Amino acid sequence: MLRRYVKPVVVAALLLPWFWLSYLVYLETLQTGSGLGADPVEELIHYLGEWSMIVLLCAFSVTPLSRQLKWPALIRSRRLIGLFAFFFVLVHSAVFAVFYAELQWQILLREVFERPYITLGMASLMILSLLSITSTRGWQRRLGKSWKRLHQWVYLALPLALLHLLWLRKDGYDDVAIYTLWAGLMAAERLYAWRQRQGQKAVL
Repeated sequence: MLRRYVKPVVVAALLLPWFWLSYLVYLETLQTGSGLGADPVEELIHYLGEWSMIVLLCAFSVTPLSRQLKWPALIRSRRLIGLFAFFFVLVHSAVFAVFYAELQWQILLREVFERPYITLGMASLMILSLLSITSTRGWQRRLGKSWKRLHQWVYLALPLALLHLLWLRKDGYDDVAIYTLWAGLMAAERLYAWRQRQGQKAVL
């Protein structure tokens, strides 16, 4: 009975940051001073970057939480959350390309190659793009066993995103520490589950 409500609740939760952002942009257009702050572009990039990290971690947490809570219905939302995470990252990168690089490829490429934190962010975006494109059942059938190996690249995309955020920070690393701990706990659960499966295979 509750299964039918999982995806609508997940979608509603994932849309909340966008509704809030729309409200902030609306306040900015009214020039009330209470929208995106003194530097709207910087605040917009920061807002999208933070939510990119949060939603990506949520996608990474679906399997461990589903396993620990014994709630398999949650797995059905994994792709949906992953696509939302990709969209956040894509818009985050697009805002940078439009407002900072002014859609000039020479400037954008120079920023990517000269600033390591941007290099890491773009690398994470490329991986997430590939995973999003191949996330459909059609691609799963085409790739066969290779599909699972391909989607294990999320284990690289997430650390790259964390390093991107770490190198970007000049002070105040509280959020980086929280995100790293979150990712570490989810990775530890996955490792524990893998070792349990290996132990069961050895017994058999």
